[in-house]
Amino acid sequence: MRRGELTDKAWQRIEPLLPATDGRGRPWRGHRQVIDGILWRLRTGAPWRDIPERYGPWQTCYERFKRWDQDGTWARLLEEMQVKDDSVGNVEWTFSIDSTISRAHQRAAGARKRGTTQGRSIRRSRKSQALGRSRGGFTTKLHLITEGRGLPMATHLTGGNVADCTAFEAVMAKLRVRRVTGGRPRTRPDALLGDKGYSSKKIRTYLRQRGIKAVIPERKDQRANRKRKGSRGGRPHAFDRQTYKQRNLVERCFGKLKQWRAVATRFDKLASRYLAGVTIGCLMLWLRHMESSDRP
Repeated sequence: MRRGELTDKAWQRIEPLLPATDGRGRPWRGHRQVIDGILWRLRTGAPWRDIPERYGPWQTCYERFKRWDQDGTWARLLEEMQVKDDSVGNVEWTFSIDSTISRAHQRAAGARKRGTTQGRSIRRSRKSQALGRSRGGFTTKLHLITEGRGLPMATHLTGGNVADCTAFEAVMAKLRVRRVTGGRPRTRPDALLGDKGYSSKKIRTYLRQRGIKAVIPERKDQRANRKRKGSRGGRPHAFDRQTYKQRNLVERCFGKLKQWRAVATRFDKLASRYLAGVTIGCLMLWLRHMESSDRP
């Protein structure tokens, strides 16, 4: 086993969840070998064609990466890790939300503007591919929600020029943790930590209506405006400074995800492919945490 490849414990956790072959056609190359090739590409950021021969043909690695993105296998693997930990009460439901920007490589901006899906024409714009133009070129913004231990729970992509507050509800809509006992999935944390970029009346109302404690500092201009209005400005928003100290966990999670070079820099033309790479990075964080927690 080389650096960055699946450990035996991680493989034992995900092997039963992987798609099985139906016995028809040519034999499939082993899942573990192919996944190690995909991890090598994500870790190095190299082109798919440069995957070492020890992982098999690069076409096999890419096709399986693409196929499991399209059928939701990567997302399902991550969901199973979250559900398993939540079922034993390990998930801490004090969540944090933030975003980070990744520079898009020059070859990431060349997705076809038109294509076909089940016989109908579709149009791919920069917005639909989560690309935003800034002074430095094209960028993609990764929005992330982490739980109380700093493990990723939900991800969402927008263009790099999109404000955090405008994407807030779309990010929260991705938060769905299935319950093993059945019933509706859990979508509401006990508390949500965010920086001043999320300090808006709309966001605070959204959280209050759902019974979620908002741990968000108020901006200086908002405080000044409230004081200027006097009694008509209302009372200051409650703010738990001690709980807010945990917000660094989401920043540290970004640091771990960006150790994968294909996450730190976007090389994929399609937003779905880039998000699949982010999902694999999140999955590896969960697997490593579970492995470390198993140690005596």
